[in-house]
Amino acid sequence: MDGIDNIQLRPTDSGVIVAVKVVPNSSRDKIARVLGECLKITTAAAAEKGKANSAVARTLAKALGVSARDVTLTAGRTSPRKEFLIAGLTAAQCRRRLEAT
Repeated sequence: MDGIDNIQLRPTDSGVIVAVKVVPNSSRDKIARVLGECLKITTAAAAEKGKANSAVARTLAKALGVSARDVTLTAGRTSPRKEFLIAGLTAAQCRRRLEAT
């Protein structure tokens, strides 16, 4: 994926935080591209009652090869700009896995 080196990845004690820009009501769930310092992720889910947040968490989990329960929304519950904690991965591991998508 082009621009992967620009993504903001913040290491934590339990994993890495990934910055995401969510576009709900799209045709499908996918990591669309790098947008500045974050991943742009589209989802077919609506931005209501946490549906889009859950869909994005599943999309991230699948792309990174981790369980959906290892992906937690940490900031931006009602905003298009969000941060997700990916438990059990380092920033380097996360970057390598995103490059492979």
